[in-house]
Amino acid sequence: MTTAAVQPLLSAYDDQMRGAPPTPPTGVTYEQDGPLLRIVGQFRGFVSGPRNLGVDGDALDALIVRQRDFFAARGEALEWKTRAHDTPADLTERLRAAGFVPEERETVLIGRAAEMAVAEPALPDGVTLRRVTADEDMRRIAAMESEVWGQDWSWLAEDLVGRVAAAPDEIAVYVAEADGEVVSAAWLAFRAGTEFASLWGGSTLAEWRGRGIYRALVAVRAALAAARGVTYLHVDASDDSAPILRRLGFHAVTATTPYVWTPTGS
Repeated sequence: MTTAAVQPLLSAYDDQMRGAPPTPPTGVTYEQDGPLLRIVGQFRGFVSGPRNLGVDGDALDALIVRQRDFFAARGEALEWKTRAHDTPADLTERLRAAGFVPEERETVLIGRAAEMAVAEPALPDGVTLRRVTADEDMRRIAAMESEVWGQDWSWLAEDLVGRVAAAPDEIAVYVAEADGEVVSAAWLAFRAGTEFASLWGGSTLAEWRGRGIYRALVAVRAALAAARGVTYLHVDASDDSAPILRRLGFHAVTATTPYVWTPTGS
């Protein structure tokens, strides 16, 4: 896709995906601080802004420090979500100067839901897909993610439980299972009032990778999104996932990098 063809997708993303999601999970609040959306009550703090923050220099430094100090008072880490095409261009330098550290860069991909929708995608023998809502299934997903990443992802269970409880029509969580074990999981987040839904998750146990499970989870979520009238699917994709998604028809529109500040001693 040419740059000119990608621009409308990027413009739609900037216009529709930079504000607050429709309904906060249970225990989470959305706040506005100047141009920034601030999310409080998750596993770590989160801030994000429009494409052009509209502040620079000393005013930008003060805005950054205010967010850092807000979450420092809570004893919490803070993620500031940046995009490669944002302005002012020195935002990331100023974040570093304030003690923020970049995490892994991801590619922002957008595709048309109808083009990749498959209600019953092909799966490896012995693997089934199931939409889940029970708290216990969310804990099983968190345990699988913990194994994949070698870290404690128990916070994910609380996050998913809270999202389902707060707005069950705005999230659809799927597991891929084999012999009663969760081998992969992914979810779809609807964004009311926009043309978008977002794909999250998709981690798969090492021994089950490369067998089409990730693609199947994309396809079944795309089918649900298309059935709900969603035009575009959005993904913040890792370097592992981005090539698969490109082959499925997604287009890269920008990159996103989380800059994270962590309290001393955490």
